[in-house]
Amino acid sequence: MDGDRLRATLLGFLAAGAVLALLVYSLDVDDLTQNLFRAELPLVGLVVAAILLWLVAWGLALRTVLSVLGEEIPAHTSFLVFNGAMFSNNVTPFGQAGGEPVTALLISQVADTEYERSLAAIASVDTLNFFPSIAFALLGAAYYATQITFGRQLRIATGLALVLAVAVPVGGYTAWRRRDSVGSFVVERLTPAIQRVARLLPRVSEPSRDSIAHRIDHFFGAVERVATDPKGLALALSASTLGWFCQMVGLWLAFRAMNAPVEFTVIMFAVPLGAIAGATPTPGGSGFVESALIGVLTLLLAVPAATIGAAVIVFRAAVFGVPVLIGGLVVSWIGVDVFS
Repeated sequence: MDGDRLRATLLGFLAAGAVLALLVYSLDVDDLTQNLFRAELPLVGLVVAAILLWLVAWGLALRTVLSVLGEEIPAHTSFLVFNGAMFSNNVTPFGQAGGEPVTALLISQVADTEYERSLAAIASVDTLNFFPSIAFALLGAAYYATQITFGRQLRIATGLALVLAVAVPVGGYTAWRRRDSVGSFVVERLTPAIQRVARLLPRVSEPSRDSIAHRIDHFFGAVERVATDPKGLALALSASTLGWFCQMVGLWLAFRAMNAPVEFTVIMFAVPLGAIAGATPTPGGSGFVESALIGVLTLLLAVPAATIGAAVIVFRAAVFGVPVLIGGLVVSWIGVDVFS
């Protein structure tokens, strides 16, 4: 276990706790507590069920991408592996950026395949997951633009979604067109750092410059195979879209559990914007995702802030807790050290 990584994770959880404490303090604590205690347990159970369906759907997206790369794994295995992926994302700083290397290691061990191919698979799934989320957000924004006048904060949020809708595909396309230059940069500038890290890791041999260059070429080749398979892309995108829909149903049900039903289009707009906050330095984006969701929903809904906060807490507890529980068992069983 690497001490620096563990300290960074502990600091991340402390930061998340501080942000959550400030968030709860900003709400009416008594009202928030009363809402949580009044929550209808059968509907809370349905929130958990919706989150399980989200994990199944995105697990199937991962299975589809691995199949395109020539690695066949059973559906139940892809579900467990994806939970392991979410576990690593939720216990390492910077969400996906911190957890994906561990996720690739997990996939490589379960599927018995090369690390680069596993990294390409999870990176492809993450990229595909971006597009349905922005589509949902823009659809929700388009609907609400016909219903209400957007204030400054909502205009900023919508503008951010529009910028991402353009910037991410353009940036990805540019980076792909210049992948040889990107690969050369990694080999020339980052090889010493990669070798230093390898020396610190147990059971990992120090890679040579030629080995790193070969692995980068293998990674790009795997990504290209995914990008040029229309059927695989369509299936993976469909599974990703279904997963986002299940997440949104989960938050919608959380409001019903608080006896505060809301329009689904509000949820369509809020959930993707909240997910953007997952890139913040706390594990799984904890604290910041909740703040973003409550902020957006407070602007859109004529519902008390404490009720919104309670619904978001129930939803996020399921999104964070279910994969941590299942994925933690998976990671422990396989023996992957998320702090290595």
